[in-house]
Amino acid sequence: MSETKVMLKGVRFSYAHVFEPTAAEEGGEKKYNVSVIIPKDDKANLKIVKAGIEAAKQEGLATKWNGKLPKKYEDPLKDGDEEKEDDPAYVGCMYLNAKSKRKPGIIDRNKQEIVNDDEFYSGCYGFITINFYPYDKGTGGVAAGLGNIMKTKDGERLGGGGVSASTDFAEVEVDDNDDL
Repeated sequence: MSETKVMLKGVRFSYAHVFEPTAAEEGGEKKYNVSVIIPKDDKANLKIVKAGIEAAKQEGLATKWNGKLPKKYEDPLKDGDEEKEDDPAYVGCMYLNAKSKRKPGIIDRNKQEIVNDDEFYSGCYGFITINFYPYDKGTGGVAAGLGNIMKTKDGERLGGGGVSASTDFAEVEVDDNDDL
């Protein structure tokens, strides 16, 4: 991998929009995206992220920002205790949002493709590849490009709505009179 492309392992995923792209705002460009949650005590993953960001920052200094950081430089690594203080999944964690126009490949620990959101969802854990890159659009900074994902274990679903319809209605018996 290059200095700007990194692989993180054992991270938690949230706000997972990896099967269908979404737009951040009405009429905006649709992208695949996921929030990557990293505990603050996970020194190994944070070291990898910071090195990737630094490599992209150096690339930006050399190619986009005329040798100096933009006045409103934006870093992709955020503090969950400050930015998402009302979300318990982010307490004691750092996070970044990875996005891409290209749909990520998503596999399970056996390297079998995952094709639906019953198997990969906000709250599960795994590996992810991210490519950090500099940008200069009004503000400037480093962004996190979404690569591919490997789900390694389940976790408590985040954001509610985590129960399937078949589970909700498992005990229901329907007869012809219920069709009204």
